[in-house]
Amino acid sequence: GWCPLSPTGAQSTQLLVEPPWMPAVLWDQVTLTCQGSGTAGATTWYKDGQHWGPEGHDSFTVTTSGTYTCQSPNSELSPSVMVSDERLVLQVPAWALLEGDTVTLRCRR
Repeated sequence: GWCPLSPTGAQSTQLLVEPPWMPAVLWDQVTLTCQGSGTAGATTWYKDGQHWGPEGHDSFTVTTSGTYTCQSPNSELSPSVMVSDERLVLQVPAWALLEGDTVTLRCRR
């Protein structure tokens, strides 16, 4: 498995997706929220690996497809979330699933 290494003292950062379905798609009016240990309102956002606005906001509604990550002060970079503009998708819950769990799938078009 892949295990990220963080600088000493760095805290994990989570990128939450609402509605909580993956893959995330534009027509779901996806809201991304960055949760870390840093100062509220000091979030740095990245889209497709490049520094990107909305600078300082902890959450926003996605309007363009791409791969998003975020970072709070004194925290590591979050895992990435891809938001696509696909017209037909099979979605699974965004939360972690374990073998044996009952899962609901959504076929959206």
